Amino acid sequence: MINDMLKLILAMVMVSSCRAQVKPPVLAEQKDGNTLLWEVSGNKLKKPSYIFGTFHLMCREDIQFSNALKQAVQYSDLMYMELDMDDPSTMLGGLMFMNMKNGKKLKDLYTPADYARIERFFKDSLKMGLAMFERMKPSMTGALLYPKMMPCKVTSGVEEQLMQLAKKDKKEIRGLETMAFQASVFDSIPYEKQAQELLKTVDSMQQYKKYFDTMLTVYKSQRINDIEKMFSDEKFGMTENPDILLYNRNRNWVKQLKTIMQQQSIFAGVGAGHLVGKQGLIELLRKEGYTVRAVANK
Repeated sequence: MINDMLKLILAMVMVSSCRAQVKPPVLAEQKDGNTLLWEVSGNKLKKPSYIFGTFHLMCREDIQFSNALKQAVQYSDLMYMELDMDDPSTMLGGLMFMNMKNGKKLKDLYTPADYARIERFFKDSLKMGLAMFERMKPSMTGALLYPKMMPCKVTSGVEEQLMQLAKKDKKEIRGLETMAFQASVFDSIPYEKQAQELLKTVDSMQQYKKYFDTMLTVYKSQRINDIEKMFSDEKFGMTENPDILLYNRNRNWVKQLKTIMQQQSIFAGVGAGHLVGKQGLIELLRKEGYTVRAVANK
C-alpha cells in the first residue's frame, strides 16, 4: 500500500516536472508592431506570458484565431480576462450592479421631450420598451445599441470565444477585476453625463454606426497605432474620462500582473484600447523592465 502511494507521488512529481520543462512556442515577430498579440518575457520571469487585445462585440463569423494565438493559449497555465466570465456569480453580479444608485431613474435625467425621443427610438428601432431599462445605468443601456450597428444577426464577444479555447485546453479562467469594481467605474461617471451620451448616440445613430464600422475595420486589421489615434480623437467619443475607464485600471492590472506572471505563464485577454499609448499595458510593462514583443497574429 505504501509502495503504491510512493509510486503515485513520484508519478505526480514527474508529470509536474515535465510540465515545467515544456518549452514556450517559437512565435514569429511582427516587425511593424501591427498586432493584437504580445509576448511578455524577461525581468526574471521563468516563463513568458501573453497579452491579447479583444473587442467586446463582433459578428461571430469575423472572430478567427491564429495558430500563434492558439499556441500561446495552449502553453499558458491560466487565462485572465477583465472579468472571470467562467464564474456564474459574475453574471449574477452584473444583474445586481447594473442599476443606478439611490433609486435614480432614466426619466430623472432627461426633459420630457428628450426622454420621449429615446423611448420612441427603443420602440421603433430596437422593438423594446424603455420602461424595463428605467433604472439601468445609461452607459449600460447604451450597450444595447451596439447590436443595432452590426451588419449581422449572430454576434459574439472575442472574450466568449477565447473562453471556449480555454475550456478546450482545460485552462482555468480568472478575472483582473470584479463586477462590483466595474460597476463602481460607471458609478464614478455622473449619470447625467452618461445620459447625455446615450441621447447623443440615439440622435446620431447613422454617424455612430460609421464610427463603429471604422473601429471594427481597424481592430480586424490589427493596426495598433490607429487604435491609439481613435482613442485620442474626439469624434469617436472616447476622450471622456480616460483615467477612469482606461489608465487607472491599466496601472492596477500591471501591479497584479507583476505578481501573477512570476508564478505562472498566463494568457490575458483585455479590451484592445488598454494596450495602446504611453499609459497602455505595453508601455507600462516595458517601463517595469519587461520585454514586450509583438507577435505575428495572422
